[in-house]
Amino acid sequence: MASSSVGTRLVACLLNVSEARRKDLVETVARAALYNNKGVRREGTTVLNIFNDHDYNRSVITIVASIDSIREAVLSACEKACGLIDMGAHNGVHPCLGAVDLIPIYPLGEEVGVEDCATEARAVARGLTERVQGTSAFLFGWADSPLQRGLAQRRREMGWFKKTPNLQAIRPDMGPQPQNPFGLTAVGASPYVMNCNVTIDTQDMAMGHSIAAALRESTPGGLPGVQVLALPHDGAVEIACNVESVKGGPTSQTPPLEPWPCFSISGQRYCHVPASLITTRVAELAGRQGVGVKGTALVGFTPHECRGLAEIALSQRIAEFWKELAKIRM
Repeated sequence: MASSSVGTRLVACLLNVSEARRKDLVETVARAALYNNKGVRREGTTVLNIFNDHDYNRSVITIVASIDSIREAVLSACEKACGLIDMGAHNGVHPCLGAVDLIPIYPLGEEVGVEDCATEARAVARGLTERVQGTSAFLFGWADSPLQRGLAQRRREMGWFKKTPNLQAIRPDMGPQPQNPFGLTAVGASPYVMNCNVTIDTQDMAMGHSIAAALRESTPGGLPGVQVLALPHDGAVEIACNVESVKGGPTSQTPPLEPWPCFSISGQRYCHVPASLITTRVAELAGRQGVGVKGTALVGFTPHECRGLAEIALSQRIAEFWKELAKIRM
């Protein structure tokens, strides 16, 4: 992800909030990242995309700003979300613990290190619990110092994957015992994580779980950096993948059918599994059981797309870029 004179030291936050069925509410949260309480725009900040999923009742808001501006943009959006979303009334098929469920911060180029993002993530977690009384947070990735436990591990420790999490059993890193209406928020930093969802044409959740297990990085022959859930979705099954960036490149166990997208952070090379490989692997696994693939969706962008679109948005001073996205051709 090469630098440019426009928008250096850029970082992205893919803010996950537990609401999608009231799109006006989600756009209100997005605008809180862009404008202060007097309606004055925050310079050098843009919202690239808002991804809503009705069945999941979850939205992902892609906020990009300089490392020096991201904290206030994210905290303002979180404050707004906490005032509008009640976890006591939430329902959706996607696991979640918080009104603001996830705050990951990623560097978008050589100019910012992951440790810089980790510093900001810890500050966001502290700021959230101080500015919205009753909120709680746990840390993951580089922000979880010194252990640097990954998001999946921390979620297991917090009971995030359980259908009915026991909030009283959770010990957050910051803030009080989790409680409604806010729940618990994950805050962290890492190299960019892409989200890729592949839908298979079946309602057989057992099949979905078997495919998800086969794809996971932790499974022999699985895909590096890929964490997977199988979830019911719109009358089918969605194989929902978090695609982490990994150091180096493809291993001998996963020879690439096409080049893996790569980028550098502080001189370290990172790559990620391409969405096409995930789709191909899911199609192979499902096809063995006579089931086809209905489609693949990216939640947001690849790292290169995120950087490129951010430079377009910031150079043209477009704050609410999600409205312009359909007009842009990369």
